[in-house]
Amino acid sequence: MSHATQRAPLPFWRGMFYLLLATGLVLTVIRFTQGLGSVTNLSDRYPWGLWVGFDLLCGVGLAAGGFVITAVVYIFHIERLRPIVRPAIVTAFLGYLLVCVALLFDIGRPWNIWHPLILHNPHSVMFEVAWCVMLYSTVLALEFSGMVFEKVKWKRAAKVQKFLSVPLVIAGVILSTLHQSSLGTLYLVMPGKLHELWYTPMLPLLFFVSAVSIGLAMVIVESKLSARSLGHGLELPILRTVGRALAGVLGLYGFLRVYDLVDRGMLGEAFSFSYESSLFLVEFFLGVVLPVVLLSVRRIRMSERGLYGTSLLAVLGFITHRLNVSLTGFEQAQGGHYIPAWPEVLITLMFIALGFAAFRWIALHFPVYPETQEPTEEPVHHVPATPTTSVRAPWERTHIDLPNRFSRVD
Repeated sequence: MSHATQRAPLPFWRGMFYLLLATGLVLTVIRFTQGLGSVTNLSDRYPWGLWVGFDLLCGVGLAAGGFVITAVVYIFHIERLRPIVRPAIVTAFLGYLLVCVALLFDIGRPWNIWHPLILHNPHSVMFEVAWCVMLYSTVLALEFSGMVFEKVKWKRAAKVQKFLSVPLVIAGVILSTLHQSSLGTLYLVMPGKLHELWYTPMLPLLFFVSAVSIGLAMVIVESKLSARSLGHGLELPILRTVGRALAGVLGLYGFLRVYDLVDRGMLGEAFSFSYESSLFLVEFFLGVVLPVVLLSVRRIRMSERGLYGTSLLAVLGFITHRLNVSLTGFEQAQGGHYIPAWPEVLITLMFIALGFAAFRWIALHFPVYPETQEPTEEPVHHVPATPTTSVRAPWERTHIDLPNRFSRVD
């Protein structure tokens, strides 16, 4: 990618970033000097709010593209997706870093966050999630290190990192499978509190499958946004492949949700049009039904705008589902509503802005995207024509040059 084609961020967005950063830093000082009550609407009734529902549950899921794409390329050897491996790793790495920072904000005593390292409780779901997140963040750092070694031209270190790529990917897939599903297991310890539309023994499986689907959707969203910001070409044929996979995984997720409701006798409750039912229908039709229907239309699936818009719908539906599980589903049992305080929202927006800014800076200074190369023509070797009277071998008489029909990406 030529640096001449990189686009500077618009003055409006640059100004918004600095405003969010300045406001967020002031609120950060208030939070760590005056406690959670000074910047949140959390209480004994609602000890978990926006920072758990969005920053943690959604953040970990939105970063799932890292283990999904690396597994597809390094384990299943689908090489056509290799150009998007590094952007997916960077997105996942930044996502997990921001999740860890958000946890420092949400924990009442953030200076004790290191306790799981020495205080082991193997019966705790949180303990398992904490260790898996720490280990997978380490795996992502090692996967990202290859780009750093290439940047500083440490050839031997880069070669070692490349040799360890497959073991790192396998470890990442195992750790991601464990904690993506365990985030759902976390809510199974709350029977009678979480609404029955979301409380199900299948919640760990649903969390994992939804993470895979949203990881694919985020690959498309990230590719579109980075192409617009950095000015490099969009790998549209690759994204079409990702879009087909997204439709398949979303279809599987939708089937599991419907099967679970029918199996538990809750399908009628889903269409009762109560407060919880309405939000359930929003998440299901916005994030599952509508994207699957749109991606089944070839004209939409083949277009850049169609892929991007459909992936955004899937992301919004995913976020709605995680917020329903972590917030909406408890309101009936708790007998009240939780509305985030404006400092909670602004600090979350600061995290999002930092994520975008960090991705852009890394993409500009490290080999995240392959350099564009001018197409070169293969030299043509002119072979003297064979006289018609000469005798040719059978394969020479029957050879026909056919175009490579596999080069076309549908």
